Parts: sequence; C-alpha cells; structure tokens
Amino acid sequence: MNIADRIPRNGTKNYTEEMAKKRRDFLTEKTGEPLAHSGQYSIDIDSLKGNVENFFGIVQMPVGVAGPLLINGEHAQGSFYVPLATTEGTLVASYSRGMRVITESGGCKTTVVEQYMQRAPAFIFDDAREAKQFGQWIESNFEHIKAVSETTTSVGKLINIQQWSVSKMRYLRFNYTTGDAAGQNMVGKATLAACEWIVANYPQPTRYLLSGNMDTDKKHSHLNMLNSRGKRVIAEVTIKRQVLQKFMHTDTIAMARACVMANTGAMMAGAAYNGPHSANGIASLFIATGQDEANVVESHAGVLSHELLDNGDLYLSVTLPSLICATYGGGTGLPTQKECLNLMDCYGKGKANKFAEIVAATVLAGDISLGCAVIAGDWVTSHDKYGRNRD
Repeated sequence: MNIADRIPRNGTKNYTEEMAKKRRDFLTEKTGEPLAHSGQYSIDIDSLKGNVENFFGIVQMPVGVAGPLLINGEHAQGSFYVPLATTEGTLVASYSRGMRVITESGGCKTTVVEQYMQRAPAFIFDDAREAKQFGQWIESNFEHIKAVSETTTSVGKLINIQQWSVSKMRYLRFNYTTGDAAGQNMVGKATLAACEWIVANYPQPTRYLLSGNMDTDKKHSHLNMLNSRGKRVIAEVTIKRQVLQKFMHTDTIAMARACVMANTGAMMAGAAYNGPHSANGIASLFIATGQDEANVVESHAGVLSHELLDNGDLYLSVTLPSLICATYGGGTGLPTQKECLNLMDCYGKGKANKFAEIVAATVLAGDISLGCAVIAGDWVTSHDKYGRNRD
C-alpha cells in the first residue's frame, strides 16, 4: 500500500482533535467531501477510547421522545418518556399513540423471566466415543471450570454448560449471568480461561475453537428463542375495548382476527417475530442509548400473543427471549447516550432489568399502533402525511 493512502494515525495521541482533523482533511482530500457537519461535536474525544478507532467525527441522529408510557413492572414502575433515535417519519408519533392506549388501559405489566449470555466453544476428537467421554468429564469437573472462568470477572457467573455431540465434535454452551453489562466480551474472556484449563487438565489431547457458532452471536437462531440469550422479558397489557375504539378507530374483535391472520402469515414465512415490527422500537432505543446496534438481530425475535376476553377487552403480550441490552459499559457512558438513559433513570449499575422492561413495553406499544393502523386503513395515509421528506 502506498503510504499516501494510509489513514492518519498516532500511536500515543490518536484520540485528539488534532488527529481527528488530520483524518477529516485526509478524507476530504481523497473524496472531495468537506465533512462540515461530521466535524462538529461537543464530546471529549479522549472518552472514545474503547468505543471506536480512526475517529474523525460524529454522525448526528435525530432523537424524538414518545410517551408517557405507564409500566407496572418488577423493575420499571411509573410513567416513562422514551427517546427514539430514527430517521423514519411517523415512527415516534406511532409509538406515542400505542403508549397512550397502554396508559389509558391502566398500563402494562413487565417481567424479566431469566437472563444469560453465552460463549459456545467446540472441541474435536478422534471419534464420537471420545467426544462423549469428554462430555462426561466436563460434567464431573463443572465446579473447577466454573471457578476458573469466574477468575476473569467480578460480575460474570457461570450457571451451567449445555452440550451437544455431532460427528466427532463436542459443542459446549457456557451460560453466564453478566449483571448490568451485555457481556459478550466478558463471557468470551471467561470461557477462554476455562477452555485453556480444560485443555491443560483433560487426560487426552484435544483442540478447540472458542466459538463453534452455537452461541449464534449477533445472529438470530431458534436455539436462542428457547434458551434465552440476553434477557427473556415479557410485557403484557389488557386493552380496554372502548380505549381502542376511541384512540385507534377500530375494535378489539377486529384486532384479534387480524392477529390470527398475521400469525399464519408469519408462520408460513418463517419469520423470527410474528408481530408487526419489534425491530423498529428496539433499534431506535438502542441507537439512542448506546447499545451494540448489531444486537437488534437477536433482540427483535419473539412472540406476540393475544386473547379476546369475554368482556370484549383484548389481552396482548410481547415475549422477547433474547433481548441483549446494557446500562453500564460499552457505549452507554458516552455523553448523549448517557443523557437518553438518564431520561428513563436507566443509567448505571442495577438498572439493566429496568431498561429491558421499558424496551419490551415500547415494542408492545409499537405493535398496537401499527397493527391498528393496518386494520383501520391509516397505515399508508399516515406515512404520506408525516413520513416523507419532500425536500
């Protein structure tokens, strides 16, 4: 590579305004783009260590607020104003509309059922029988493996190790709790220590990959639908019939029928989620609050359930079995992201379950609003009115 094509770097002073400007000037010279907006920001560049490399500027994302959203949760209790970062017109208005239905119906109940983060190494042997024997040895030595893995972290706890044999390989799935961090790096480091101990202490020679891809990191999988990756969180609401009629101009009976049709369509398509659009709310909240945006892939999967009650009210619930989110570490401490978390009193240690419940309640609100818009015939007209940038 020609030295003139190398991105400017400085080994000791890479996170400075001087180096950021050098990179902007370099890009302007190479591409002709002046980067007038990307180069304007208020954050301390030195605080970005560990979040980004080759920093040159900030992408400014519009953030709107939806709410109030009334939640009666184990961890989230009260009315919340929810920041949503998006460039999609109508999205914030739609979520606010769904939140009003939930609030006018008495709020939604939220529950964090369980939470794990995984790393899934794969070990290879000479034949299937040796792989089976290895699995038995792992079971017998679990307490030793647990102790070694937990030396790498003050937060992570190894709960169990699932196992599968395929051919002459043995796949292990280490399941940890990770406190208020999402924990992918945490469990990777812990599992590496455990695997090195296993290799050193297992009586026969063995080789391994730290990830055999059964953790399905940043990929959707049916395994994660059944065995939670992140937090399994459920949001429930009983929508009053008169509330839906007043604010959504439709009826609970029509919505229940639409849910049946949508369930069938999603099943035929093999969709990861059978509701209208879980990814929209999750992605917007994730961007606003400094989450790892790639985790939307796993987090959006789930189940929308419904039941038409005898009095005409409609029970709805959203189950998100692999919601991966954090309120501490990663990008959550960056200035604007921290502000958005603080709007919901969700920044810092001890707040991750609260935030997860708000995310699930937000998804439920979005599904109510979009579902009703489709039923009432407002879907296209609302986008025509609010969702077009005519410039």
